[in-house]
Amino acid sequence: MEETISLQEIFEVIKKRLLLIVSITIGAALIAAIVSYFLLTDTYESSAQFIVNQKQSDQKDQFSVNDIRTNVELINTYNVIIKSPAILDNVIDELNLPYTTNTLSEKIEVASEEESQVVTVTATDPSPQHATELANTTVKTFQAEVPELMNGIDNVNILSEAKTAEDPRPVSPKPLLNIAIAIVLGGMVGVGLAFLLEYLDNTIKSEHDIEHHLGLPVLGMVSHIAEEDIKPEQIHINQIRKGGYDGTQKKTI
Repeated sequence: MEETISLQEIFEVIKKRLLLIVSITIGAALIAAIVSYFLLTDTYESSAQFIVNQKQSDQKDQFSVNDIRTNVELINTYNVIIKSPAILDNVIDELNLPYTTNTLSEKIEVASEEESQVVTVTATDPSPQHATELANTTVKTFQAEVPELMNGIDNVNILSEAKTAEDPRPVSPKPLLNIAIAIVLGGMVGVGLAFLLEYLDNTIKSEHDIEHHLGLPVLGMVSHIAEEDIKPEQIHINQIRKGGYDGTQKKTI
């Protein structure tokens, strides 16, 4: 027979383990805040753009749809070339960077809108000025090297150079977002752990547990009475019933 659990039982478990759930949630939020504000390094990004466009030998000629389509198809090739050692090694040498090609490649992102001839090169770095320098140098190096790599094809023009904002703001980490995610995950872990502990707890705590787990009827209960719950009147009545107090005895010192 399959066991089912009601909403009331769910709320009872959550209420019973509420302190555990809240503690785990707060702990996760504190850890996320400490990591975001004190351990993770701020990173900045800067972007430069270039456009892929065929040069016309005759100014009277106009671009056809096939020319534009060819340029768009070339962009996919250019996206690979930009992050290749042929380009990044020159960037490393020009800026005298202490990076390997793979490390620099992880700092460069290349993106283009669908059916667009504009390519955006974005560089990330802990220094906003260095990020700007990386983006501009990568685009300029690519523009200078692409004719040789593509057998004389010279169709790359710089559309906009990267610039450092007056008040640059880091793109990562995002402390508030990290804390929000930690709160959600902490709450989920806390609730899951609460139900796990409840599932593993097979001790009998009430008459309902006896009937549910053992299948035996409860004939009676012996309640526990604390000493502070016993009133003087009850002591007086009990002593009379036992014959140990007749109402005339006095306490002597």
